[in-house]
Amino acid sequence: MNLRRLLSTLLLPALLAGTAAMAQNPASGVDADMKKDAQNLITPLPQPVNMSFCIFDLEGNNGDIANMARGIAADAKMWNLFITVKVYTDERVAAEDFKAGQCDGVAISTLRAKEFNRTVGSIDAPGNLPSYEALKLLLQTLSTPSLATLGINGRYQVVGIVPIGAVYVMVNDRNINSLEKAAGKRVVVMDWDKSESQMISAIGAQPIPADLTNFAAKFNNGQADIIIAPAMAYKPLELSKGIGKNGGVIRFPLMQATGTILIRRDLMLPKIPDLDNRLAQIRQLGLNHLDEIIRLFTRAESDIPQNLWINLKPEDAAKYSHLLREARLHMTQQGVYEPVMMSVLKRVRCKLNPSDAECSLFDE
Repeated sequence: MNLRRLLSTLLLPALLAGTAAMAQNPASGVDADMKKDAQNLITPLPQPVNMSFCIFDLEGNNGDIANMARGIAADAKMWNLFITVKVYTDERVAAEDFKAGQCDGVAISTLRAKEFNRTVGSIDAPGNLPSYEALKLLLQTLSTPSLATLGINGRYQVVGIVPIGAVYVMVNDRNINSLEKAAGKRVVVMDWDKSESQMISAIGAQPIPADLTNFAAKFNNGQADIIIAPAMAYKPLELSKGIGKNGGVIRFPLMQATGTILIRRDLMLPKIPDLDNRLAQIRQLGLNHLDEIIRLFTRAESDIPQNLWINLKPEDAAKYSHLLREARLHMTQQGVYEPVMMSVLKRVRCKLNPSDAECSLFDE
């Protein structure tokens, strides 16, 4: 299944961040350096600590992600951390077991992580960040002591935010190159993400619900005209089939997508009294190697044939930006997104582009 290659590519950095980058995966080109950096930055725990971690792998115990997680667990022993890997073929069930205390940690999509931390879970709002430069600034901002506390919500704590890459609109007809032309078209959406369906319906398009098992298939077999996905999905999910001879990829990032690694703070703090200091070290480790992870995304974007990219007219790009902002404001007012994170995201955008019209407004 090609989907497993995509999940391995996207979730491995999350697993690395969540366990202090203790893995070996030569294909990514970053893990050997991360492991060496981790050895210098993070000292072993004074006594052995046991931890269980929920891992999502569609192929189950013999899947690539499950095998990688077990490799990470083997390396973690050098830090006196003994990890038991629990493998799930359903992300929802993994999240529920984490909630029930059957796992000390979990790596899930940030959209799903919102049920554990609404503030951090609001990062993946439409039009959240326009560039990888803005993404880097956000992660640096969230790692500061004053904002790191946003990751704590009762018994749950965010270990790290993991980039997945800019998300693009991919179409089966190059004529769908404006919002007006998207009206009436069928768009694949995750069946559990109501906010995505709301935004699609707002432009007059038809949401086509899907889950990770059939997300790409509904586009590739013609059940949908449009799919929204990161560039790293293009090859593994064979999205060229859905794009066909007449389609393309709109060169306008709708958002920067992320994953979230969480732990049960109430279960781990008694085992690791200096937990917060160690998590600060892990976050710094991730920041040290963020450029290497971002290069994976830009490489995937450059691998998409140049003739498939669709450049928007300036007026159409402005319409997209306006739509995303209006959707973000509306859903924040409805309680879908947390205002505190919307404010942080705006500060990041305006620090890099202070002349933007939104920077003189006070509605976000």
